[in-house]
Amino acid sequence: MFDSDQVSEGAGILYVVATPIGNLEDITQRAIRVLTEADWILAEDTRNTSAMLQAYGISNSLVSLHEHNEAQRIEGIVERLHRGESGALVSDAGTPLINDPGYQLVKDR
Repeated sequence: MFDSDQVSEGAGILYVVATPIGNLEDITQRAIRVLTEADWILAEDTRNTSAMLQAYGISNSLVSLHEHNEAQRIEGIVERLHRGESGALVSDAGTPLINDPGYQLVKDR
């Protein structure tokens, strides 16, 4: 559960965003808004995510986050959040985590 008392003043937010499975029309308006407003988007596969974002006219910075680079990227992502940037975490389809990249990032925070 999200506890707003645990957020440092001036810290950014990491949004965990569900993406469509099989049909691009299944995305929510809130997901589109968050992806549009985020400073950057963490994507399991930037090629897949780029195609989805292009369909919605979203051109935010994409950062790859996958099983081969997750451990190295976490510290930099956390630093960006502490600087007040906000990001969105997506997987190739559905709601990210458990078996997707980003699990380690969210698990201990």
